[in-house]
Amino acid sequence: MGSKGTLVRMGLLALLWGSSFLWIKFALQSMSPGQIAIGRILLGAAVLVVLCYSGRQRLPKDPKIWAHLAFAAFFGNALPFFLFGFGEQTVDSGIAGVLNATTPLWALLIGVLLRQERKLFSLRMLGMVVGFGGTLLIFAPWQAGGLTSWGALAILGAAASYAVSYTYIGLKLSGKGTAPIALSAAQLVTAAGLSTLLLPIDGFEPITWHPLGVVAVVILGVFGTGFAFALNYRLIADEGAVAATAVGYLLPVVSVLLGAIVLGEPVTLRVVAGMVVVLLGVGMTRWQPKAAAKPELVVPAVAAAPVGSAVATADRAAE
Repeated sequence: MGSKGTLVRMGLLALLWGSSFLWIKFALQSMSPGQIAIGRILLGAAVLVVLCYSGRQRLPKDPKIWAHLAFAAFFGNALPFFLFGFGEQTVDSGIAGVLNATTPLWALLIGVLLRQERKLFSLRMLGMVVGFGGTLLIFAPWQAGGLTSWGALAILGAAASYAVSYTYIGLKLSGKGTAPIALSAAQLVTAAGLSTLLLPIDGFEPITWHPLGVVAVVILGVFGTGFAFALNYRLIADEGAVAATAVGYLLPVVSVLLGAIVLGEPVTLRVVAGMVVVLLGVGMTRWQPKAAAKPELVVPAVAAAPVGSAVATADRAAE
């Protein structure tokens, strides 16, 4: 990593994904959480299908792959997209971005439960404990003004949902011979179908045609979901998964700064400290000795993907 083009792509991807939480705030001015989820999934799917076929790739034909994608799309797109919208009705966009950074910690926990992570006393496990400690610091349940609310829990649930999807993709879809961008397009097409389940729950609310809210949904779908997936795929192809994961560490910083600058959201010392501790914990879970690193085993990791893409296949269930 190091070329100017790579740094530009990393910066752009961090801005696209890190700003998603800000755009969700604006979108809530016009639409319900369910409508936002449906809109961004449909727009993102359209963009990825066009990019897939323009790149001479084809959607998978194997019914088994589509069955696996249904599970991945539910936990990687339909459910978390709704939960983020629901959560940000009461939680600041900056806080949402920080809580989203706990996804790799949940992925590692799932790996432990599935017995994929055999060393219970290791730096990775310590990192998981440290990361969740940072999350607890952000929630501050011991304070009257803490974040213990349904909205905050929904956002934390969205991060855990991403982890479930990434782990499943790593187990069932990674390395099956289908191009990552084709899998990503197929996953969002599947998610578009699944998102119709949100219609009777939260899809028929009256829409307030606020210009900024409508524009926010378009940006979320076209850029934050569609083009961001393709950009991540390009970054992984050019620089490898390890380099691509570095973007993940910028997302909470981007979300907090944008929330403070654009929306005037308060940035307390406790939240900043919690963000630093969470990122420290995530970094500890990602570390491995150089002697143990084998380039041929490196696969796209999930630490850089907050939106649930099949491009971001699991790194042994631990992003």
